[in-house]
Amino acid sequence: MKYLLILLSMAFSVNALAESDWSKLPKKKQTQLGLYMSPSQAHNVMAKEGDKTLFIDVRTREEVNFLGMPTSADANIPYMKLNEWMAWNEKKGNFKMEVNSEFSDVIEERIASKNLSKNGRIILICRSGSRSAKASDLLAKLGYTNVYSVTEGYEGDKAKKGNNKGQRIVNGWKNAGLPWTYKLNKEKMYMVSN
Repeated sequence: MKYLLILLSMAFSVNALAESDWSKLPKKKQTQLGLYMSPSQAHNVMAKEGDKTLFIDVRTREEVNFLGMPTSADANIPYMKLNEWMAWNEKKGNFKMEVNSEFSDVIEERIASKNLSKNGRIILICRSGSRSAKASDLLAKLGYTNVYSVTEGYEGDKAKKGNNKGQRIVNGWKNAGLPWTYKLNKEKMYMVSN
């Protein structure tokens, strides 16, 4: 029993360190502001201070539609959209996406709807932490000072080995068992022109 408690204590300490040691983040997940949260930290902030925080899912409408979204997210505002001509990206083997030209305007509207300023806390989540980092950098350039990126994203990182290699099962909002839903609230959805 004593050894079990020691192991549990060590596991908790390692997990706590992993959630706060952002110096080891891959370059693509780093932001200019250097503000990060794990999914569980974002969930806890929204549970305790959701009225003082804007939580935005920056994935595409297609992703949110088919994969669901965190129940505590205030809105879905895609940072990127599929190219209207559905151009093909040969290098990545998928359809090209482009930055949503309405992103900053819609963020501004949502900030105002919560009576927050550009200094108010904003949490951004995407699939795995890369787009939310880019969206954070855009908001920083526009004068927002308190923008956090959820480093593991909604679906998490890909497994690097084993039977599930390449699947997003390592971490993330869904894999942490945090509340999410397929039933979307129209008031939270990005309904501006595509």
